Amino acid sequence: MLKKKIARLRRSNKTKHRIKKLKIHRLLVHRSSRHIYAQIFNIDNDQVLASASSLEKKYMNEIKKTGNKEAAILVGKNIAKRSIKIGIKKVAFDRSGFQYHGRIKALAESAREYGLNF
Repeated sequence: MLKKKIARLRRSNKTKHRIKKLKIHRLLVHRSSRHIYAQIFNIDNDQVLASASSLEKKYMNEIKKTGNKEAAILVGKNIAKRSIKIGIKKVAFDRSGFQYHGRIKALAESAREYGLNF
């Protein structure tokens, strides 16, 4: 298990450094077995501008389980709405070394559908 986590973090660091060279805002996604989280960082990677997660109380009533694709779609929709509200439409997608399938893919497609470009 430790080898899997180290490999994921290595992939994550590579992506983070590539995005840093692009000089655009970063949409960071993290998932656990129970929840999914999304944050938009500014260009310097030192401040969170917007965030959404399946932990928020108002989502608990809308979804039955917080660790499935339905929750990821809801989080993607909300992070897109919040980022557009503060004036950010173009971001770089940082999947934190996770494979682009399942919940990560559902969140990304939902964010694109609601107006984010990456």
